[in-house]
Amino acid sequence: MNQYETTFIVTPVLSDEDVKKTIQEYMDFLKSNGAEIVEEAHWGLKQMAYPIKKKTTGIYHHVEYKAVPEMIEKFELSLRRDESIMRFLSVKLDKYSLKYNDDKRAGLVGRNKKKQEPQKTEEA
Repeated sequence: MNQYETTFIVTPVLSDEDVKKTIQEYMDFLKSNGAEIVEEAHWGLKQMAYPIKKKTTGIYHHVEYKAVPEMIEKFELSLRRDESIMRFLSVKLDKYSLKYNDDKRAGLVGRNKKKQEPQKTEEA
């Protein structure tokens, strides 16, 4: 099994309930096709760099998972067919990406980096 991450943008026209339902459908799709979800993050409503389908905002959702390569084709096909999904990007993670994501979850790098206390030196 390889490790992948997919970020998709849901149209902001949907109600909060419909957005949650759409996201849950895709999480269930991954689980039912044998994928193991490593991390899931709901980034919420964000301003986009350029309009897509005459919309300037979108609801972003990010998921990191382990799956067989054949399952990715099915997953992306279902994302393409869904009119409520504006864009998506799936990426296969290499060993450096995996290390970075693990370090980020542990709080060693990124925005959530834990501040280290300065070491006290003892004088003899």
